[in-house]
Amino acid sequence: MFDIPALDLPPLRSAGGRVRLPGSKSISNRVLLLAGLAEGQTRVHDLLDSDDTRVMLAALRALGCGLDTSADGVLTVTGIGGRLRVHEAALFLGNAGTAMRPLAAALAVLAALQGGRFEVSGVPRMHERPIGDLVDALRQLGCRIDYLGNSGYPPLRLGGEAGGTLQTQHEIRVRGDVSSQFLTALLLALPLASGAGPVVIAVDGELISKPYVEITLNLLQRFGIAVQREGFARFTIPQGSRYQSPGQIHVEADASSASYFIALGAIAGLDAPVEVEGVGLDSIQGDIRFVDAAQAMGARIEGGAGRLSIRRGAWPLKAITLDCNHIPDAAMTLAVMALYAEGTTRLTNIASWRVKETDRIVAMATELRKLGAVVVEGADFIEVTPPAGSEAWRAASIHTYDDHRIAMCLSLAAFNPARQPVRILDPKCVAKTFPDYFEALFSLARAETADIPVITIDGPTASGKGTLAAGLAARLGWHQLDSGLLYRATALAAHRQGVAADDEAALAAVATALQLRFDGERVLLAGEDVAAALREEHIGAMASRIAALPGVRTALNALQLAFRRLPGLVADGRDMGTVIFPAAALKVFLTASPAMRAERRYKQLISKGISATIADLRADLEARDERDRNRAVAPLKPAEDALRLDNSGQTVDESVDLVLGWWNQRLPF
Repeated sequence: MFDIPALDLPPLRSAGGRVRLPGSKSISNRVLLLAGLAEGQTRVHDLLDSDDTRVMLAALRALGCGLDTSADGVLTVTGIGGRLRVHEAALFLGNAGTAMRPLAAALAVLAALQGGRFEVSGVPRMHERPIGDLVDALRQLGCRIDYLGNSGYPPLRLGGEAGGTLQTQHEIRVRGDVSSQFLTALLLALPLASGAGPVVIAVDGELISKPYVEITLNLLQRFGIAVQREGFARFTIPQGSRYQSPGQIHVEADASSASYFIALGAIAGLDAPVEVEGVGLDSIQGDIRFVDAAQAMGARIEGGAGRLSIRRGAWPLKAITLDCNHIPDAAMTLAVMALYAEGTTRLTNIASWRVKETDRIVAMATELRKLGAVVVEGADFIEVTPPAGSEAWRAASIHTYDDHRIAMCLSLAAFNPARQPVRILDPKCVAKTFPDYFEALFSLARAETADIPVITIDGPTASGKGTLAAGLAARLGWHQLDSGLLYRATALAAHRQGVAADDEAALAAVATALQLRFDGERVLLAGEDVAAALREEHIGAMASRIAALPGVRTALNALQLAFRRLPGLVADGRDMGTVIFPAAALKVFLTASPAMRAERRYKQLISKGISATIADLRADLEARDERDRNRAVAPLKPAEDALRLDNSGQTVDESVDLVLGWWNQRLPF
């Protein structure tokens, strides 16, 4: 996950490959609550790991449910069997509507019957999302619920006395035209109230998001609750209904998340398809009908059980007019596909967008306009007309409103024909449902090599190149190439094989055969972590000598170029800006004095218990500088267009901030 303030997406050209999606949020949190209320143990396979499921898990744990994750990732939930084990708790549920509404309903019923006092709260946006219609329905039963803030919104206090009763002899009425989660919450919770007789729920108005209610009914059936229904207007929970664990249950991949990759294939699946695993045409999720909408816009889609394959078909895409009541979340992706369509796309019956993580109609209209689209918004619709030609597309910094779906769907704007970059602010908001979304996108997307940005950091030994480069890479979310490690790895491998430091041909062969892989802080050479060994002084000295050999430099050239991958690269060394990446968009050359560098190296060695003197270290550094400056191939020198940085008196953060400032001056945002 990219836990950084902003992630810049360079121009993307095509896409292809295979992606396995995380589990469905809607299914995951429903399954967790049902398993928590059931008696016995339920083994849950492929559960989504995200912000929304974590708050549900934390709540279940606080309420006394047993939670145990095995080595293979399967979660075993030991339920409470419909009997409270904890009678007082304050639960924080983040911005998870799939946790807040159903859990509030279940606790309200349990507290009313068995006694208890519970408070449920969330982030500020959750306290702006309506819950009044659900509270009104629960109060019809006799549940005691108090608003702790604004009436009609969380946070809530739920209470009751042991031995209480509920008024189930009359039907419970709930509005269906604001959020289907209110009905889902009642369906999940009211089996707890069916001891004295059947419980009838009647829906007022036209129910929106019907497919999500179908998911609820399907999962209730899996847990032994056979709800009787009259279409989507009336539901009856039989008397004496009890949650019965199915023993094992698998969470299918998220169909809403699939929409981004279906759109990706429709927009950019040119030479190869985008293949989605984990959800297919047999899905129980309503958002799988996004496939129909994408096909109507021109996508070529094949699929089966648990799989989809998508390619570009018609191009430009075809504008459509669609009632999106059945796919409210996935419909946001259609609004971005409309950027690549001919004509105006009109999406209707999306009033529920306004009560989601943000007011999605306003948010989508605002951000699409930044990109150059013409957008008309209404109470329950949005119309999108794409930019009028490539020249009308604009680079844009996308505000995500702490809304995961805004971030994911608008990332697809990076495939624009004008080759304009797109900045996604607060990319970590995707953690709500798909923490590794951007990693998945980059694994499929292709860009022209020249479009992948590179910042080079060159300078003499011990000037702080690697530290500065690592700080920049972390702040930008980019890859890092520490070219010095490649030469050190070659020196270490040669040393272990007994190859002399002046045997150029043998050293080049060693460099060509390097089995080197970087894994976070680890550097794996032939599978062995050699990070510590690479920092030994004699290996560094040998690396400096062999770096002057043309054969070795040529052998490592292709390996260094291969580090240029999406979304960008920070490369540090001695010739990154002059030889390896001469067209880099920003080149920095460090000019710290030998005295300052010797002092830094001295402190590093002493901290590791290695004896040294500043005088000896300075003499060694000056000798290396002389050798590096005068070697025949790629001598140490600043590129003509490099910016010089004397970081002698700066902290690492100060240097990083300065270079980031230089970089941002070069961007169009």
